[in-house]
Amino acid sequence: MGIEIERKFLPRSDAWRAAAHKVVPMAQGYLNDLALVDSGAMRASVRVRIEGDAAFLNIKSRELGTTRQEFEYPVPVVEARALLELCVGGLVEKNRHYVEHAGHLWEVDEFLGDNTGLVVAEIELAGEDETFARPDWAGVEATHAARYYNLALASRPFSQWRDDERQAQDLMEGR
Repeated sequence: MGIEIERKFLPRSDAWRAAAHKVVPMAQGYLNDLALVDSGAMRASVRVRIEGDAAFLNIKSRELGTTRQEFEYPVPVVEARALLELCVGGLVEKNRHYVEHAGHLWEVDEFLGDNTGLVVAEIELAGEDETFARPDWAGVEATHAARYYNLALASRPFSQWRDDERQAQDLMEGR
């Protein structure tokens, strides 16, 4: 069983672009929706993702915060395309930029389609208490804000957010 320990940040600038050493296009969808997970009827999200020339089926426990159970299995791309047709909610499309900073790999997701305009930077850690150097471009932390999770973006994309949600004032004020 895999455990994912991840923190999310909203970049304050696009300075990360100069440090990106690789970009991979991704398209993903969910076989269950946010309402089922939020209601407790399902305790995990089930995602299919095509990333570049590879595809994966991913099951992730639904827990807000830094740590979740995660299971990932490779699937043929042709099957992943068929599974994407079965998904509920919208398709989440993005370009993932890989950025090395002070010994850690940052993944900066630049969203497309209905989520155009949203950029989220993530860092995976070996432990919840692991220290890391935060790049100058990494702004306010969004780890505990459910609306920045991909499952939520499939159900209610960035294009449907209110202005105050787009400004992330609640994150800066600790709400």
